[in-house]
Amino acid sequence: MNKNNEYIPALGHAWLTPLYDPLLRWGMREETFKRDLIARAQIGPGHRVLDLGCGTATLTLLVKQLHPESVVAGLDGDPKVLEIGEAKAAKAGVDITLDHGMAFQLPYPDNSFDRVLSSLVLHHLTREDKRRTLREALRVLRPGGGLYVADFGKPRTPPGYLLAFVMRRLERASDNIEGLLPEMFRQAGFDPVQETAHYMTIFGTLTLVEGHKPK
Repeated sequence: MNKNNEYIPALGHAWLTPLYDPLLRWGMREETFKRDLIARAQIGPGHRVLDLGCGTATLTLLVKQLHPESVVAGLDGDPKVLEIGEAKAAKAGVDITLDHGMAFQLPYPDNSFDRVLSSLVLHHLTREDKRRTLREALRVLRPGGGLYVADFGKPRTPPGYLLAFVMRRLERASDNIEGLLPEMFRQAGFDPVQETAHYMTIFGTLTLVEGHKPK
């Protein structure tokens, strides 16, 4: 979102949306880190799972395919990527729900989900909207539930530091690059919080962060 609450597509412009899936597959080790994220969430039969900022629903579909006895929903603010996701779900014959809405104003009741997963969403948000999104994730989680995030983090290699120098100039990504996400989780009320994995990609260091809603 920008200051006028106009939705900004994941690649900045709507005409680039068709390139989103190929770009992630080519440059972000998508299959590897998303499977790792799902495995760490320890999703059980009957669990209700939300893919927050689901984009074209790649992660949403993978959750359902790996855990067919779970109930899986995806939410995104971009109707065009949701249309792509719905087409992918129909082609795969997978039963998921895709909802239109904003990450920082979730259209779900309190304590609705056992797990919330999110991939490459938070770095698009302003600092205040990151905080609002984390508070919303906490609200819709059941006590003992967990938030599992894959997003850009603090660099760990020389090329990563060079990329970080560029990305740090982008206000919305700077919190990620400075390694602030775990503390932002804690400030939102998650406890415990930990970084669980790091992946080197051509766009920088990808970090997996998880936090749990106290019981």
